[in-house]
Amino acid sequence: MSHIALVTLVVRDYDEALSFYTGALGFELVEDTDRGDGSRWVVVRPRGTDGTGLLLARAGDEAQRGCVGAQTGGRVGFFLHTEDFAGDHERMRAAGVRFLEEPRHETYGSVAVFEDLYGNRWDLLQPA
Repeated sequence: MSHIALVTLVVRDYDEALSFYTGALGFELVEDTDRGDGSRWVVVRPRGTDGTGLLLARAGDEAQRGCVGAQTGGRVGFFLHTEDFAGDHERMRAAGVRFLEEPRHETYGSVAVFEDLYGNRWDLLQPA
């Protein structure tokens, strides 16, 4: 096996999720296909990469709706690497992304925890 292609992220609404991930985070839309049953196959990933993408999957029932924003039990579950920490941090803040802490400079790199529009926690990380 060569790599993980997609990770599913359960969302409330396709269009609000697309707006956040492509707007505030600057991801690119890879695919948005109507599946004919009211659902869509929506894939985004960081712009300029061909690596792992996020499958934005609309919650289909109460159990799934209960998981929106809590897919990792309140822990940081997603790690967004950058080569321009200061620039991306400022761009994201200006776009309304909610950071939970000020940037930290650790031995492994520069990092700040932020939340997506649902409350899932992410690290913005520039490895050392």
